[in-house]
Amino acid sequence: MSAVLLLATGKALTVRTAADAFLDSLTNPNTVRNYGIAVGKTAEHLGEGRPLAAVADDEVGGALELLWGSSAVNTWNARRGAVLSWTNWCAERGYDGPAVPAWAKRMPPPDSDTPVRSKMAIDRLIARRDVHLREKTLWRMLYETCARSEEILDVNTEDLDLAGRRCPVKSKGAQPKVRRRGAARADYVLETVFWDAGTARLLPRLLKGRTRGPVFVTHRRPGPGKVVSARDVCPDTGLARLSYGQARALLDQHTALARPGTGWDLHEWRHSGLTQLGEQGASELMLMAKSRHKRAENIRRYFKPSAEAIAGLTSLLAPGDARR
Repeated sequence: MSAVLLLATGKALTVRTAADAFLDSLTNPNTVRNYGIAVGKTAEHLGEGRPLAAVADDEVGGALELLWGSSAVNTWNARRGAVLSWTNWCAERGYDGPAVPAWAKRMPPPDSDTPVRSKMAIDRLIARRDVHLREKTLWRMLYETCARSEEILDVNTEDLDLAGRRCPVKSKGAQPKVRRRGAARADYVLETVFWDAGTARLLPRLLKGRTRGPVFVTHRRPGPGKVVSARDVCPDTGLARLSYGQARALLDQHTALARPGTGWDLHEWRHSGLTQLGEQGASELMLMAKSRHKRAENIRRYFKPSAEAIAGLTSLLAPGDARR
């Protein structure tokens, strides 16, 4: 039976001890890494050896302003949120300590600057003869599912429901079913994404009878010095899973006009799909269900209707005889 560490309360609890105890309570490795940056730097600025109870609220706000006051809004919100979780965690356990002051407010996120591609441009790109079947399938699947690139690249063939045109994915911020670090993919709450006829026509051609392993694989076997998990290698062909970096480079290769790095981005498929669904009349709730966003403000950042769509909407206000 593992020993239980009892932390002292009040002034005996130092800033560093409180920070370490909070980070040790987290189960998601990605959360530990991201929160560790914010909490670690804040603790260092406040003075790691100081009693936690001696730290004032304004000192926490001042540390946030000094460290991330000139950062991007999303960075500020992420760092502030991590420190807020830390101080709330301490308060919930009865430790005397500061709180994030009210004046250190969460900032509203800016509108996304990710371009939205037209349906015609998307269809033309995927129809090009010089585009490999693997890329055609990946891009069509990203567009029709409106899923994140990492989610689709992580899908295995055994996860696919080809008849139902759907599959489960491990989404960003997926909740673990068990309270332990390093949990396997099956130990997380998975979400379902759906595709349509375009992806349904391409997937069987790409798989060629494969029933196991990654859906999207490289054209080469992993080198002898590269360590790859069993789930990331096709057991039939020995080919490794296509990485995000490789998929991004392939998209840029086919869309960059002037120089490398100026082409389309993988995230544009998600933006374009959601925007075009919104232009076709999908409600905000349906868009949230499709994108699996939890906050309405996030889906609004994705919906950027074209000038043509707005002009078409405006025509509904014309006099009755003008629309004849």
